[in-house]
Amino acid sequence: MAHLGPRAFDSIGGEVVSTTAFVLENVSRPEYNGSYLRLIDGNSELEKETAIREAIKNPDCGWFYRASAMVFKGIPGSPIAYWFSRNALRAFRNGSPLRELVLLRKGLTTMDNNRFLRLWHECPRNNIRFDAACSDIAKQSGAKWFPVNKGGGDRKWFGLNQFVINWGNDGEELKFHITKIYGGQSYTKEIRSEEHYFKRNITWSTLSSSTLSMRYSPPGFLFESKGSVGLSDSDEDLYSTLTFGNSNVINVFLHALSPTLDFNAGPVGSCPVIAGAAKNNSLRSDLLIHLSKDDWDFNETSWDFTSLPLLQPDYRQPTLRATYQKLRAHWQEMTLEMQQLEEENNRIFIDAYGLQDEMIPEVPLSEITLTCNPHYRYGGDKSKDELESQLLSDTMKEFISYAVGCMFGRYSLDAPGLIIANKDDGLYDYWRIVKEGHQRPEAISNQPSIISSNEEKTENCVLMADSFVPDDDNVIPMLDGDWFTDDITERFFKFLRITFGEEHFEENLKFIEQAIGKTIRKYFLKDFYSDHVKCYKKRPIYWLFSSPKGSFNALIYMHRYRPDTVSVVLNDYLREFRTKLTSRKDHLEAVSISASATQGEKTKALKEIEKLNKMIHEMEDYERDMLYPLATEQVEIDLDDGVKVNYPKFGAALKKITGLSVKGK
Repeated sequence: MAHLGPRAFDSIGGEVVSTTAFVLENVSRPEYNGSYLRLIDGNSELEKETAIREAIKNPDCGWFYRASAMVFKGIPGSPIAYWFSRNALRAFRNGSPLRELVLLRKGLTTMDNNRFLRLWHECPRNNIRFDAACSDIAKQSGAKWFPVNKGGGDRKWFGLNQFVINWGNDGEELKFHITKIYGGQSYTKEIRSEEHYFKRNITWSTLSSSTLSMRYSPPGFLFESKGSVGLSDSDEDLYSTLTFGNSNVINVFLHALSPTLDFNAGPVGSCPVIAGAAKNNSLRSDLLIHLSKDDWDFNETSWDFTSLPLLQPDYRQPTLRATYQKLRAHWQEMTLEMQQLEEENNRIFIDAYGLQDEMIPEVPLSEITLTCNPHYRYGGDKSKDELESQLLSDTMKEFISYAVGCMFGRYSLDAPGLIIANKDDGLYDYWRIVKEGHQRPEAISNQPSIISSNEEKTENCVLMADSFVPDDDNVIPMLDGDWFTDDITERFFKFLRITFGEEHFEENLKFIEQAIGKTIRKYFLKDFYSDHVKCYKKRPIYWLFSSPKGSFNALIYMHRYRPDTVSVVLNDYLREFRTKLTSRKDHLEAVSISASATQGEKTKALKEIEKLNKMIHEMEDYERDMLYPLATEQVEIDLDDGVKVNYPKFGAALKKITGLSVKGK
């Protein structure tokens, strides 16, 4: 059925005397009982004219709207929101603008994001302060990096905490940079609302693809221009803003106040708030924030990540399959609980605004913004089986990723959270944190380890390790075959045996490989690094030394990098691997001329010799042109410079990351 919408209003005494010029399509929206309207470009002028004529003959057809031009003057900006009901319009008369409930502020602009912003995982952990409650504490901490709200995607209640900003010594470097750009004028042109930094707030992205999504931001954050905030000393007002901002009711007003979906402080602040609509709602807000925070912290890219959910006692079962099933059931309960809470939240506001005949409180699963909810995480038109299959696959890949983190000492099976995450940290630091109870990397000194040799570090680590010892030299080969004792595939097998036992090893391995659709070794060779780069938003913490055709691959952890790391890759792995290939080639050449070998064995040997020759030549070129010059140079990196600056220092020796050099963040 077509609907008609007015293009212009000619009024006499507030009465409409001309009507429509557009024919619009009935488009279903789940949050409305009826529908909303959009222009059909394909209607011919004749069809439009005919439909308009029929509507005018029958004004009660449901396609025809009458409205007073005076009505729109009661809406901020006077948009022609002809679809507004009387109750929606009444809200502007009886309610108060949201800006009167909370203080709305736009944040700073760095003028150079590449220089002043980082994803938090790029920086040394002991140079970040996540919980500074005020500027004085931040300055006294001596830290350089602090969390900053920078907008983000459509996630409600909590999360999208990813970026840190260089605010060392009260933003000294940033303020100087901006003052210089403006020829000595005040930096306040770009650094706005400084007095409100580090205060708890409600934040949201000013740019959205559909609806507003607000999140609670605890003390410790600055805020950037794309991450507007609402502030209040009142818990009640802050929670009221959050629940209203995440209800479907606010979008009724925003679609009129900001049809371009630019949710800056102007249109958001103009939304009418009915007194008492969300009062006494703090318990529901707490639950929604808690659920969303738990979900966010399940992921290793959260700075509050402690351990992998699959390894937590609440979900552990004898097999990995049973453990996943129990965890998946918990995720489903979380999703349904959040759906129920959000629908109750919608119901409260729908009733308060008198919109029961126009809206419904139901929230589709695709709008429950939890990472553990595949309907939101993947979206699209996938079937339930496809969604479940993808979630299982990704969960097993996260298990593999966590195992690699344990291989490098970033994580430990014996202690929660980050372990090695500072520049120059080594296995002695790992030992001190895990065995002496220092669970936070900032407890470790920035000074170099007092034990310098790898042998001594390894000995100390063996003494402390009850389960899984990190790699001693920060180089893990990733090859097509078991050529080294610390090969990544073999180390993963050990990790799986330790975490889920020898008894069910084969069953668990089969479960993982079926979930990811290939063998573990093939996954490491073909997909692991691209998945890692994607997970860490093209700022990977593990770097892959890879020859041009991928015959040689070795992974390192950037936070354990030292100037001699490339020499270790070269001498202990590339050259050693080439030596082993040469020995294998010599053996095959003997087979190819052996009188006791069959013709089939000789043919097979000759084919493998040809392959080995290509691999050996590839590695010779890789050493001569790339690795040896880097090893001689003893490249230094500074973690504070971030991946975008440090990664290219190694040129083609590292696996290429498409888009790493693209400007902006």
